[in-house]
Amino acid sequence: MSNRFDKPGVGFLDLAVSQLKKAKTFLVDVERVVDWAPIEKLLRKKLRRNQDAVGNPAYPPLGMFKVLLVQRWYNLSDQGMDDALADRISFRRFADFSFDYDTPDSTTICRFRNHLMERGLDLKLFDLLGRQLEAHKIIIKQGAIVDASIVTSSRRPKKIEVVEPRESGEEEDSGYEVTTSYSEDVEAAWTVKAKKPYYGYKIHMATDAEHGFIIGGHVTPANRADTKELMEVVEESGLCEVSMVLADKGYASAHNRINLEKAGITDGIMYKAARGRQLTEAEKLMNRVISGIRGKVERAFGTLKRDYGFQRARYLGRLKVQMEFLLSAMAFNLKKAAPMLE
Repeated sequence: MSNRFDKPGVGFLDLAVSQLKKAKTFLVDVERVVDWAPIEKLLRKKLRRNQDAVGNPAYPPLGMFKVLLVQRWYNLSDQGMDDALADRISFRRFADFSFDYDTPDSTTICRFRNHLMERGLDLKLFDLLGRQLEAHKIIIKQGAIVDASIVTSSRRPKKIEVVEPRESGEEEDSGYEVTTSYSEDVEAAWTVKAKKPYYGYKIHMATDAEHGFIIGGHVTPANRADTKELMEVVEESGLCEVSMVLADKGYASAHNRINLEKAGITDGIMYKAARGRQLTEAEKLMNRVISGIRGKVERAFGTLKRDYGFQRARYLGRLKVQMEFLLSAMAFNLKKAAPMLE
Protein backbone atom coordinates (compact mmCIF):
# COMPACT_ATOMS: atom_id res chain seq x y z
CA MET A 1 0.00 0.00 0.00
CA SER A 2 1.10 3.56 -0.63
CA ASN A 3 1.97 5.77 2.30
CA ARG A 4 0.41 8.79 0.59
CA PHE A 5 -2.67 8.39 2.72
CA ASP A 6 -4.10 11.87 2.45
CA LYS A 7 -5.54 11.76 -1.09
CA PRO A 8 -9.03 13.24 -1.30
CA GLY A 9 -12.04 11.00 -1.09
CA VAL A 10 -12.85 7.81 0.74
CA GLY A 11 -11.07 4.61 -0.25
CA PHE A 12 -12.68 1.27 -1.02
CA LEU A 13 -11.43 -0.30 2.20
CA ASP A 14 -12.77 2.64 4.23
CA LEU A 15 -16.25 2.07 2.74
CA ALA A 16 -16.04 -1.66 3.46
CA VAL A 17 -14.89 -1.17 7.06
CA SER A 18 -17.57 1.47 7.67
CA GLN A 19 -20.18 -1.25 7.18
CA LEU A 20 -18.71 -3.35 9.99
CA LYS A 21 -20.29 -3.17 13.41
CA LYS A 22 -18.17 -1.09 15.78
CA ALA A 23 -16.75 -2.97 18.72
CA LYS A 24 -17.82 -1.43 22.03
CA THR A 25 -14.59 -0.04 23.51
CA PHE A 26 -13.85 2.95 25.70
CA LEU A 27 -12.33 4.61 22.61
CA VAL A 28 -15.88 5.20 21.38
CA ASP A 29 -16.76 6.80 24.73
CA VAL A 30 -13.68 9.04 24.62
CA GLU A 31 -14.86 10.47 21.28
CA ARG A 32 -17.96 11.80 23.09
CA VAL A 33 -15.90 13.45 25.83
CA VAL A 34 -13.52 15.47 23.66
CA ASP A 35 -14.07 18.26 21.17
CA TRP A 36 -11.10 17.57 18.89
CA ALA A 37 -11.50 20.76 16.80
CA PRO A 38 -9.54 23.16 19.07
CA ILE A 39 -6.88 20.49 19.59
CA GLU A 40 -6.48 20.01 15.86
CA LYS A 41 -6.31 23.78 15.37
CA LEU A 42 -3.53 24.09 17.98
CA LEU A 43 -1.52 21.23 16.48
CA ARG A 44 -1.78 22.49 12.92
CA LYS A 45 -0.86 26.02 13.94
CA LYS A 46 2.19 25.04 15.98
CA LEU A 47 3.53 22.16 13.91
CA ARG A 48 2.95 23.37 10.32
CA ARG A 49 4.43 20.20 8.82
CA ASN A 50 3.35 19.24 5.30
CA GLN A 51 5.99 16.56 4.67
CA ASP A 52 7.65 13.87 6.71
CA ALA A 53 11.41 13.28 7.00
CA VAL A 54 11.64 11.59 3.56
CA GLY A 55 9.40 14.00 1.66
CA ASN A 56 6.07 12.16 1.81
CA PRO A 57 2.93 13.99 3.00
CA ALA A 58 2.96 14.26 6.78
CA TYR A 59 0.38 12.34 8.77
CA PRO A 60 -2.43 14.51 10.20
CA PRO A 61 -1.21 15.87 13.56
CA LEU A 62 -4.50 15.12 15.30
CA GLY A 63 -4.30 11.49 14.23
CA MET A 64 -0.72 11.29 15.47
CA PHE A 65 -1.73 12.80 18.83
CA LYS A 66 -4.48 10.20 19.14
CA VAL A 67 -1.86 7.52 18.43
CA LEU A 68 0.16 8.75 21.43
CA LEU A 69 -2.94 8.48 23.64
CA VAL A 70 -3.68 4.93 22.44
CA GLN A 71 -0.05 4.07 23.10
CA ARG A 72 -0.47 5.11 26.75
CA TRP A 73 -3.82 3.35 27.23
CA TYR A 74 -2.47 0.05 25.97
CA ASN A 75 1.07 0.46 27.35
CA LEU A 76 2.73 -0.05 23.97
CA SER A 77 6.25 0.74 22.82
CA ASP A 78 6.73 2.66 19.58
CA GLN A 79 7.28 -0.61 17.73
CA GLY A 80 4.30 -2.18 19.50
CA MET A 81 2.14 0.75 18.41
CA ASP A 82 3.45 0.40 14.85
CA ASP A 83 2.43 -3.28 14.81
CA ALA A 84 -0.96 -2.63 16.42
CA LEU A 85 -1.92 0.07 13.91
CA ALA A 86 -1.29 -2.42 11.11
CA ASP A 87 -4.10 -4.75 12.20
CA ARG A 88 -6.30 -3.11 14.85
CA ILE A 89 -9.44 -1.67 13.23
CA SER A 90 -10.49 0.20 16.38
CA PHE A 91 -7.11 1.96 16.59
CA ARG A 92 -7.26 3.13 12.97
CA ARG A 93 -10.83 4.32 13.38
CA PHE A 94 -9.95 6.30 16.50
CA ALA A 95 -6.98 7.99 14.78
CA ASP A 96 -8.96 8.54 11.54
CA PHE A 97 -6.34 6.80 9.42
CA SER A 98 -7.51 5.51 6.04
CA PHE A 99 -7.52 1.74 5.58
CA ASP A 100 -6.25 2.21 2.00
CA TYR A 101 -2.89 3.62 3.08
CA ASP A 102 0.00 2.79 5.39
CA THR A 103 -0.03 3.84 9.03
CA PRO A 104 2.89 5.64 10.75
CA ASP A 105 5.86 3.50 11.70
CA SER A 106 7.74 3.53 15.01
CA THR A 107 10.24 6.18 13.85
CA THR A 108 7.44 8.52 12.77
CA ILE A 109 5.69 8.09 16.13
CA CYS A 110 8.93 8.88 17.98
CA ARG A 111 9.62 11.96 15.86
CA PHE A 112 6.11 13.33 16.36
CA ARG A 113 6.34 12.92 20.14
CA ASN A 114 9.66 14.79 20.12
CA HIS A 115 8.13 17.58 18.02
CA LEU A 116 5.41 18.06 20.65
CA MET A 117 8.00 18.23 23.42
CA GLU A 118 10.30 20.64 21.57
CA ARG A 119 7.44 23.09 21.01
CA GLY A 120 6.04 22.82 24.53
CA LEU A 121 2.79 21.38 23.21
CA ASP A 122 2.60 18.63 25.82
CA LEU A 123 1.64 21.13 28.53
CA LYS A 124 -0.62 23.14 26.19
CA LEU A 125 -2.54 19.98 25.21
CA PHE A 126 -2.83 18.90 28.86
CA ASP A 127 -4.28 22.31 29.80
CA LEU A 128 -6.65 22.34 26.80
CA LEU A 129 -8.07 18.91 27.59
CA GLY A 130 -8.31 19.84 31.27
CA ARG A 131 -10.42 22.91 30.46
CA GLN A 132 -12.79 20.76 28.42
CA LEU A 133 -13.27 18.39 31.36
CA GLU A 134 -13.86 21.38 33.63
CA ALA A 135 -16.52 22.62 31.20
CA HIS A 136 -18.22 19.23 31.50
CA LYS A 137 -18.06 19.75 35.31
CA ILE A 138 -16.10 16.52 35.61
CA ILE A 139 -12.98 18.17 37.03
CA ILE A 140 -13.87 20.38 39.99
CA LYS A 141 -10.97 22.47 41.29
CA GLN A 142 -12.26 23.27 44.75
CA GLY A 143 -9.47 21.25 46.31
CA ALA A 144 -6.28 19.47 45.32
CA ILE A 145 -4.32 16.55 46.74
CA VAL A 146 -0.56 16.80 46.24
CA ASP A 147 1.91 13.93 46.41
CA ALA A 148 5.11 12.66 44.78
CA SER A 149 6.26 9.29 43.51
CA ILE A 150 9.51 7.88 42.13
CA VAL A 151 9.86 6.65 38.55
CA THR A 152 13.07 4.74 37.88
CA SER A 153 15.28 5.65 34.94
CA SER A 154 14.96 3.87 31.61
CA ARG A 155 18.64 2.96 31.96
CA ARG A 156 19.81 0.70 34.74
CA PRO A 157 22.48 2.43 36.80
CA LYS A 158 26.01 1.29 36.10
CA LYS A 159 28.89 2.97 37.88
CA ILE A 160 31.52 4.24 35.45
CA GLU A 161 34.71 5.97 36.55
CA VAL A 162 36.79 7.89 34.02
CA VAL A 163 40.37 8.64 35.09
CA GLU A 164 42.11 11.47 33.23
CA PRO A 165 45.43 13.19 33.96
CA ARG A 166 45.17 16.79 35.09
CA GLU A 167 47.18 19.35 33.21
CA SER A 168 50.57 19.48 34.94
CA GLY A 169 52.97 22.34 35.22
CA GLU A 170 56.60 22.15 34.28
CA GLU A 171 57.78 21.60 37.83
CA GLU A 172 55.17 19.27 39.33
CA ASP A 173 52.77 16.50 38.44
CA SER A 174 49.16 17.62 38.99
CA GLY A 175 47.92 14.04 39.41
CA TYR A 176 44.66 12.58 38.04
CA GLU A 177 41.02 13.60 37.99
CA VAL A 178 38.32 10.95 38.49
CA THR A 179 34.82 11.53 37.04
CA THR A 180 32.06 9.18 38.21
CA SER A 181 28.80 8.67 36.32
CA TYR A 182 26.05 6.11 36.75
CA SER A 183 24.10 6.00 33.51
CA GLU A 184 23.51 7.48 30.07
CA ASP A 185 20.55 9.21 31.75
CA VAL A 186 22.63 12.02 33.21
CA GLU A 187 19.64 14.04 34.48
CA ALA A 188 18.40 11.21 36.71
CA ALA A 189 19.55 11.07 40.33
CA TRP A 190 19.80 8.71 43.29
CA THR A 191 17.44 8.75 46.24
CA VAL A 192 16.50 6.39 49.06
CA LYS A 193 12.96 5.45 50.02
CA ALA A 194 12.09 2.93 52.74
CA LYS A 195 15.83 2.14 52.95
CA LYS A 196 15.90 1.14 49.28
CA PRO A 197 17.97 3.11 46.73
CA TYR A 198 16.39 4.30 43.47
CA TYR A 199 17.92 5.94 40.40
CA GLY A 200 15.56 8.04 38.32
CA TYR A 201 13.02 10.83 38.60
CA LYS A 202 10.27 12.06 40.87
CA ILE A 203 6.76 12.93 39.70
CA HIS A 204 5.24 15.79 41.70
CA MET A 205 1.49 15.67 41.02
CA ALA A 206 -1.88 17.02 42.10
CA THR A 207 -5.32 15.48 41.66
CA ASP A 208 -8.63 17.18 42.27
CA ALA A 209 -10.09 16.26 45.65
CA GLU A 210 -13.55 15.47 44.24
CA HIS A 211 -12.89 12.71 41.68
CA GLY A 212 -9.13 12.20 41.54
CA PHE A 213 -8.38 13.61 38.07
CA ILE A 214 -4.80 14.76 37.48
CA ILE A 215 -4.80 18.57 37.35
CA GLY A 216 -1.11 19.45 37.48
CA GLY A 217 2.41 18.23 37.97
CA HIS A 218 5.99 18.13 36.78
CA VAL A 219 9.14 16.01 36.90
CA THR A 220 12.40 16.52 38.80
CA PRO A 221 15.42 14.32 39.50
CA ALA A 222 14.57 11.78 42.20
CA ASN A 223 16.66 13.50 44.89
CA ARG A 224 14.56 16.67 44.85
CA ALA A 225 12.77 17.18 48.20
CA ASP A 226 8.96 17.04 48.03
CA THR A 227 8.53 20.06 50.27
CA LYS A 228 10.32 22.36 47.79
CA GLU A 229 7.92 21.52 44.95
CA LEU A 230 4.54 22.12 46.61
CA MET A 231 3.87 25.67 45.43
CA GLU A 232 4.93 24.94 41.86
CA VAL A 233 2.43 22.06 41.73
CA VAL A 234 -0.26 24.32 43.23
CA GLU A 235 0.42 26.95 40.56
CA GLU A 236 0.33 24.35 37.78
CA SER A 237 -3.02 23.10 39.04
CA GLY A 238 -4.77 26.43 38.48
CA LEU A 239 -6.54 26.47 41.84
CA CYS A 240 -8.76 29.36 42.83
CA GLU A 241 -8.34 31.23 46.11
CA VAL A 242 -11.11 29.39 47.93
CA SER A 243 -9.49 26.00 47.32
CA MET A 244 -7.81 23.71 49.83
CA VAL A 245 -4.54 21.83 49.29
CA LEU A 246 -4.17 18.48 51.03
CA ALA A 247 -0.73 16.91 51.47
CA ASP A 248 1.12 14.50 53.74
CA LYS A 249 3.75 15.29 56.39
CA GLY A 250 6.51 15.43 53.78
CA TYR A 251 5.21 18.87 52.79
CA ALA A 252 4.95 20.23 56.34
CA SER A 253 7.05 23.37 56.65
CA ALA A 254 6.45 26.90 57.86
CA HIS A 255 7.48 28.14 54.40
CA ASN A 256 4.75 26.13 52.64
CA ARG A 257 2.06 27.09 55.14
CA ILE A 258 2.92 30.80 54.79
CA ASN A 259 2.93 30.60 50.98
CA LEU A 260 -0.45 28.87 50.90
CA GLU A 261 -1.87 31.60 53.14
CA LYS A 262 -0.42 34.31 50.88
CA ALA A 263 -2.05 32.62 47.87
CA GLY A 264 -5.41 32.59 49.65
CA ILE A 265 -5.50 28.77 49.66
CA THR A 266 -6.60 26.77 52.69
CA ASP A 267 -3.78 24.81 54.32
CA GLY A 268 -4.54 21.08 54.41
CA ILE A 269 -1.02 19.82 55.04
CA MET A 270 -0.79 17.11 57.69
CA TYR A 271 0.88 18.07 60.96
CA LYS A 272 4.24 16.67 62.00
CA ALA A 273 5.45 16.28 65.55
CA ALA A 274 8.76 17.92 66.45
CA ARG A 275 11.30 17.38 69.18
CA GLY A 276 9.77 18.61 72.43
CA ARG A 277 6.37 19.16 70.83
CA GLN A 278 3.72 16.46 70.52
CA LEU A 279 0.68 16.77 68.29
CA THR A 280 -2.50 18.05 69.88
CA GLU A 281 -5.69 15.99 69.71
CA ALA A 282 -7.09 18.45 67.16
CA GLU A 283 -3.99 18.01 64.96
CA LYS A 284 -4.20 14.23 65.22
CA LEU A 285 -7.86 14.35 64.16
CA MET A 286 -7.00 16.63 61.23
CA ASN A 287 -4.28 14.20 60.13
CA ARG A 288 -6.75 11.29 60.15
CA VAL A 289 -9.23 13.26 58.04
CA ILE A 290 -6.58 14.28 55.49
CA SER A 291 -5.16 10.76 55.36
CA GLY A 292 -8.58 9.36 54.47
CA ILE A 293 -8.95 11.74 51.52
CA ARG A 294 -5.40 11.42 50.16
CA GLY A 295 -6.14 7.97 48.74
CA LYS A 296 -7.28 9.53 45.45
CA VAL A 297 -3.81 10.72 44.48
CA GLU A 298 -2.25 7.41 45.53
CA ARG A 299 -4.73 5.51 43.34
CA ALA A 300 -3.87 7.79 40.41
CA PHE A 301 -0.18 7.01 40.82
CA GLY A 302 -1.04 3.31 41.08
CA THR A 303 -2.94 3.38 37.79
CA LEU A 304 -0.15 5.23 35.97
CA LYS A 305 2.39 2.66 37.15
CA ARG A 306 0.33 -0.52 36.94
CA ASP A 307 -1.75 0.06 33.80
CA TYR A 308 0.31 2.60 31.85
CA GLY A 309 3.75 1.15 32.56
CA PHE A 310 4.99 4.33 34.23
CA GLN A 311 6.81 2.61 37.06
CA ARG A 312 9.88 2.95 34.89
CA ALA A 313 10.52 5.72 32.36
CA ARG A 314 10.73 4.83 28.67
CA TYR A 315 12.90 7.77 27.63
CA LEU A 316 16.11 9.57 28.59
CA GLY A 317 16.17 13.04 30.15
CA ARG A 318 13.86 15.05 32.38
CA LEU A 319 11.92 16.76 29.58
CA LYS A 320 11.14 13.48 27.83
CA VAL A 321 10.05 11.89 31.12
CA GLN A 322 7.85 14.94 31.74
CA MET A 323 6.35 14.52 28.27
CA GLU A 324 5.65 10.89 29.16
CA PHE A 325 3.99 11.97 32.41
CA LEU A 326 1.75 14.56 30.72
CA LEU A 327 0.69 12.13 27.96
CA SER A 328 -0.08 9.51 30.61
CA ALA A 329 -2.02 12.10 32.65
CA MET A 330 -4.12 13.07 29.60
CA ALA A 331 -4.84 9.42 28.83
CA PHE A 332 -5.70 8.75 32.48
CA ASN A 333 -8.12 11.69 32.66
CA LEU A 334 -9.91 10.88 29.38
CA LYS A 335 -10.38 7.21 30.21
CA LYS A 336 -11.63 8.09 33.69
CA ALA A 337 -14.02 10.74 32.30
CA ALA A 338 -15.50 8.62 29.47
CA PRO A 339 -17.97 6.56 31.57
CA MET A 340 -19.01 9.63 33.59
CA LEU A 341 -20.73 11.16 30.56
CA GLU A 342 -22.78 8.09 29.60
